Amino acid sequence: MRVTIIETGRAPGRLSEDYPRYPDMFAELLGEADAGLSFEVVRLPDGEALPDPADCEAVVITGSPAGVYERTPWMDPLRAFVRAAFGAETPMVGVCFGHQIIADAMGGDVRKSDKGWGVGRHTYEVLEHRPWMAGAGASVSLAVSHQDQVITPPAGAVTLARSAHTDHAMLVYQAAPVMSVQGHPEFGDEFVAALYAARRGRLSDEQVDGAIASLAEPHDNEMMARWMAAFLRSGRRS
Repeated sequence: MRVTIIETGRAPGRLSEDYPRYPDMFAELLGEADAGLSFEVVRLPDGEALPDPADCEAVVITGSPAGVYERTPWMDPLRAFVRAAFGAETPMVGVCFGHQIIADAMGGDVRKSDKGWGVGRHTYEVLEHRPWMAGAGASVSLAVSHQDQVITPPAGAVTLARSAHTDHAMLVYQAAPVMSVQGHPEFGDEFVAALYAARRGRLSDEQVDGAIASLAEPHDNEMMARWMAAFLRSGRRS
């Protein structure tokens, strides 16, 4: 199965040079979860054109430093791509910004949260289990880095996981094979600690130090990767 990874942003400063870029992180993560997946990348920051989603077997939309309310040359085309993917019933997964842009494109409310930055390891309560969520328990833990979040999901979206900080941390859609998650299963702990450190000044020392310390708690990156891969395969068009 060929997965089209839509790159919507890069890590700040030297992080994008010192660590793999987001599409490479996803290819490694999902490739380990399902060896039958192959990957191609559309680099929106470089001006590459979006494909016809009807021609895609599956799609992953990455995180980004951009917010859905910002005016970038690719923001409206990406919204149109998302809506067309729903119409074509193309299996699609969004992570962080990807989670937000899907909700925004389909009529949800996405904006900066009055709860402030979400950083560190967050544990979400799992509200519903689906067949593709093998190994799911009462919670799932991922590293996060976001100010924006889905405040009100679109019609037809079901919230599968939540926390006190993030009410709609994982969504699945009834109208098409689409799911999304706010946390970052693709981020290894070394990278995400460096990302938090690079944001000193925007974040207080207390926030940064607390976020880095929280990474000592276990994560569920590999389990989430298996869910994502299984979800994409389960929604594949015959």
